[in-house]
Amino acid sequence: MAGTGSRVWRDRAVPLALTAVLLVGLVVPLLPLLWTLSSSFKPVSDIFIYPPRLLPAAATLENYRRLFTDLPFLRWFWNTLWVSVVSTGLALFFSALAGYAFAKYEFRGKTLLFNIVLGSLLVPFAVLLIPLFVMITRIGWADSFLALIVPWVAPAYGIFLMRQYIVQAVPNELIDAGRVDGAGEFRVFWTLVLPLVRPALGALAIWNFLGVYNSFLWPLVVMSSNDNLMLPVGLAQIYGNYSREYGLVMGGAVLAAVPMVAVFIALRRQFIEGLTFGALKG
Repeated sequence: MAGTGSRVWRDRAVPLALTAVLLVGLVVPLLPLLWTLSSSFKPVSDIFIYPPRLLPAAATLENYRRLFTDLPFLRWFWNTLWVSVVSTGLALFFSALAGYAFAKYEFRGKTLLFNIVLGSLLVPFAVLLIPLFVMITRIGWADSFLALIVPWVAPAYGIFLMRQYIVQAVPNELIDAGRVDGAGEFRVFWTLVLPLVRPALGALAIWNFLGVYNSFLWPLVVMSSNDNLMLPVGLAQIYGNYSREYGLVMGGAVLAAVPMVAVFIALRRQFIEGLTFGALKG
């Protein structure tokens, strides 16, 4: 009986301990987010009060009002949102198209070309920054949204992800059946292949959207007009110009985080399926 009781206690204690560890792991990264949200509703004097208080003593919307009235925040927000959406849509299409070609077609130089694509992942962006900026400037795209979209329409990691997923998820027999039925190559890709790779598209959409949305260095270099700034650069400008008004910076950070959270919530299922497909299949 004693052994049975000890085993039952151990079977209960282990899940409880794991739950406690997971709760701690959840609270630790959430605390800065909660502090940012709370501070966005505080005047500066309350942000630095000691001892610190998580909830504001007297909540105020002044920080948010100033973002919309004193700064072109809405303009920056719109710039970032539409550039991220357009760039992600193009990246999904071209990555899936290239991944499909590498996965299901045989052509001369296929292995070499795919190795070049993979090798480009090893090149730091700092190495490409100056040559890419010179190229963009010479063709007249400096301070243009084309400079933020066109260079990233076919990311190497997206091509690799889609190629690996299509190899496992799309049977050759399905493609052959579509061709036998008279479908053209693009129609086979659009109507047969794409519906089967939606989990990978969802995972890639999240990665690409967050990458473009949070991009700082390239927009900082290539964009010069204040009305054309992206949100990360705009928030840095707010911090530089209003360095003592942390509530203003916190409010901008809270609003900037809303689209990222919304995209993750909307695509979280596809994101998880896309990342775990290979492991589950194996």
